[in-house]
Amino acid sequence: MLTGRRVRLRALEPADSEPLWRWYHDPEVGRWMDGTPPISLAQNIEKGQNRPRNTFEQMVLGIEALDDGKLIGYVALGDTDFRHGEAELQSIAIGDRDRWGGGYATDALRVICRYAFEEMGLHRLTLWVVADNAAAVRAYTKVGFVEEGRKRESFRARGKRHDFLMMGLLSSELR
Repeated sequence: MLTGRRVRLRALEPADSEPLWRWYHDPEVGRWMDGTPPISLAQNIEKGQNRPRNTFEQMVLGIEALDDGKLIGYVALGDTDFRHGEAELQSIAIGDRDRWGGGYATDALRVICRYAFEEMGLHRLTLWVVADNAAAVRAYTKVGFVEEGRKRESFRARGKRHDFLMMGLLSSELR
């Protein structure tokens, strides 16, 4: 397992389907994510039972709080290109609102980045984040990501257009 100061990252289990379903349907949790059409809990459980196996090229990991072992979120790393030594941090969410602002996302970011650099041998990670998602931008900046580009008005949420930031992190920049 991949462990930090506050969190442990682990493969998702079929039993994780119910909390994931709740988070997907929470408008505040999903505010800055590309939405998908609603699915039933039964459909999400079936999806969880048929989840593809994690690979170095594409993985989704659950984020557990170390203090109580509770699943509080997830992180996805993918589009891995070993030839060029890079991958994309595709998603991170702390779905348990009681854990917001507690440093869990920042710790999970450090853990997944450390894994990508030290264990997978990657040199660079990139991500896209909505520019107005201040909490996410702050967490990414804390671990060393820097803004490398901007896609203007390319994300729509709640009837408003927002810019997307492209951020990058080199293995030597992880804090």
